[in-house]
Amino acid sequence: MKKLIILFIFLISYIIPAQTAKEIIAKNIELSGGLINWKLLNSVLLQGKVILGVKDEYPIKIYQQRPNLTKTVLTIGSKETAIEGFDGTKGYAMNYATNKLQVYPDYVAESFDNDFIDWENKGFAAQYLGKERVGEIYCHKVVLTKNVNKVTYYFDTKTFMILKEEKKDDVLTYSDYKKVGNLVMPFRIESASSKRDGDYVMLLNKIDINKAFPKEIFKF
Repeated sequence: MKKLIILFIFLISYIIPAQTAKEIIAKNIELSGGLINWKLLNSVLLQGKVILGVKDEYPIKIYQQRPNLTKTVLTIGSKETAIEGFDGTKGYAMNYATNKLQVYPDYVAESFDNDFIDWENKGFAAQYLGKERVGEIYCHKVVLTKNVNKVTYYFDTKTFMILKEEKKDDVLTYSDYKKVGNLVMPFRIESASSKRDGDYVMLLNKIDINKAFPKEIFKF
């Protein structure tokens, strides 16, 4: 009987966190717009400014479209300059040594949807790691794992919005959430990398969704 009780306690401690992680992810999707609205999202145009280092500040536009098309444009001086993108076939980025765009054969295009949309069907496992503070805000800590890839997310316990995302080499912090159509999105994104060479603060002033982009907008 004692062994059965110990086994029962072990199973409960293992099952409950997994269920809790699933519920937290579902709550985030629900409160940020709902699964249907996220699946109806086909394109995004982010506009604002990005701050690099202490003083370098540039207007920025980020175009994204299903399934994985993307293009990031900075305005340097008075000229718009593409610094990174994926056109469906080729991934490219700015080579700052030559000051020219360069195709990278090993470029890995990110999915348009975030990992939470249909995360179980994508092969992710979710685990609840308890509560932890991000600044002064208590958060649910959830880790998503797929093969050797692991990302830890911190969800505000009150709003269920993501406040922080920890990857192997960098940390993303999200804040200033606002309604965009039927969806809720962050208007401030801060990145801190372990090498400190990719740090930035992005402050958005406008997000357009489901715009029709010209076909050539993503081309290299």
